[in-house]
Amino acid sequence: MRVLIVTAVSAERDAVVRGIGATAPEVAELPVPGGMIHRLSPVPPTGPPLTVDVLAAGVGPAAAAAGAAAALTSAAVARTPYDLAVSAGIGGGFTTAHPDATERPATAQPAATACLGSIVVADAIVAADLGAETPDGFAAVTDLGFGTVEHLPPAALVAAVAEATDAVRGTVLTVSTVTGSAGRAAELLRRHPHAVAEAMEGFGVAEAAAAQSVPALEVRAISNAVGPRDRAAWRIGAALEALTSAFGTIAPLLGTWTLDPEGTRQ
Repeated sequence: MRVLIVTAVSAERDAVVRGIGATAPEVAELPVPGGMIHRLSPVPPTGPPLTVDVLAAGVGPAAAAAGAAAALTSAAVARTPYDLAVSAGIGGGFTTAHPDATERPATAQPAATACLGSIVVADAIVAADLGAETPDGFAAVTDLGFGTVEHLPPAALVAAVAEATDAVRGTVLTVSTVTGSAGRAAELLRRHPHAVAEAMEGFGVAEAAAAQSVPALEVRAISNAVGPRDRAAWRIGAALEALTSAFGTIAPLLGTWTLDPEGTRQ
């Protein structure tokens, strides 16, 4: 089992590496400026050998997509392709659920909220601001007749990771501009009633993975509430600690999994 984990910044990467533990990571350079892979080989409790590569690709969906694509392509060319790509890091949490949220039939999960320090696992990775402004409001690119705005991680893997880490499941929104007002937070929830968190990289990683038919997952630790920016209320340190703890649990779980093209457990 070979897993690529993509974070935005080195602090997130280091938190993930600490959680996976094992021995000190082997550092390898990708054929892109600044691309450094931290490779770990934890011993799984059962199943095939596990290799986890962790990459801090930069902030935002474009940097995440470029970094993930470079790593995925390098592995494929070397005939050691990845089985799973994971977008990981900290993010903002929707601390209130939209009143009109209903259950998504595919997952049968009710709307949830994400408090500071909690872990969120995406059952849908959505580009929330990829589209156009119209006289009637925002229109996603899919409403305009092209592109895609959603990737669905393997449902069985999402369920297993969420159960193991006591995580909240729901839609994680990818944005290029972090929400800074109550009005925009409410509008995002209106358009995405199942949203539990927002971050800036998940959709980029998922797009790169989809281009090579690699399943994608997104895991976030909540450092702040989505809405008005109140830096005094942010809990970045606690969120990074939660991320470390989560990946200490997730890594052994990944070692027991292989994924077929539909993302079901074998």
